[in-house]
Amino acid sequence: MRSLVAVLGLLLASMAVLAQTHTQPLAQRISHYDAAKNRKSPSVHAGAGPMFIGSMFENEHTDTNLWFLHRGNIPPKAGIGAHFHNNCEEMFIILNGEAQFTIDGHTSVLKGPAGAPVRMGHSHAIYNHTSETVEWMNINVAGIKGWYDAFDLGDSRAGAPVEPNPNFMTLRLDRALLRPFNALNGGKGAVQARRALDVQVFQGPWGYVDHLLIAPGASLGPATDAEIGGFYYVLAGEGTVKVGSESAPIKPHDAVPLNFNQTRSFEATGTAPLELMAIGIVKDAARRFQIVGRNPYIAMK
Repeated sequence: MRSLVAVLGLLLASMAVLAQTHTQPLAQRISHYDAAKNRKSPSVHAGAGPMFIGSMFENEHTDTNLWFLHRGNIPPKAGIGAHFHNNCEEMFIILNGEAQFTIDGHTSVLKGPAGAPVRMGHSHAIYNHTSETVEWMNINVAGIKGWYDAFDLGDSRAGAPVEPNPNFMTLRLDRALLRPFNALNGGKGAVQARRALDVQVFQGPWGYVDHLLIAPGASLGPATDAEIGGFYYVLAGEGTVKVGSESAPIKPHDAVPLNFNQTRSFEATGTAPLELMAIGIVKDAARRFQIVGRNPYIAMK
């Protein structure tokens, strides 16, 4: 009985935090990455050496199954050890340099900006084999909201054999792969876009990863998805985001949370393009194909 009361207490506390978070003004809901606030983690999942991690979003910051968005850096000869996730899907991303990514014991070098998603029931790791500090991001989406899991394998992957070609799925945030559009979503001017990872990559409620580049003075028109939330991450450039009736400025390494059924639009206000990564998370994983639909950035056959 006591355990049930404790669980109910935690649930009610979480709901209260969630309600408070969602009533904050947009400018306060946007998360701003600050490397000075990162904490030192000595050996993440039995990884090789310390790294530095900061939280941008946690479970309570959206009504989706987003468990967290973490940012930080991995110094030379450090990393995150091999571990399984069975109730969540996760993706390490590097924004510069290169690192050794491991999925299910297969290790290959990826050059940033790039990443590798790990599906439920599979293992992953990352190791910085270089002499350069790597800017790192970690996104975790839970199969059941609020329920995280990990099973460590006790393997840092330092010195692991490296395969020349990745034997696993990868994310490439390469501007050269983007396709041009005009007045996308009813906006104005030139926008380049690409669905970098589509719905079939994932097994849970993670729906997609989009890569967008908005030319200076151009905009991405308003869009609303009743059963898709998540967040947008600013990779480069400056602009303005509008969510519902609220607007706020955004700059590099800001993250904009998005709840289900929220209307959002973006405009590039700086002298350089506004580059965004969009993470879409669906309300019902069993219907994720129907909710996400076909890739909007490719020509229909």
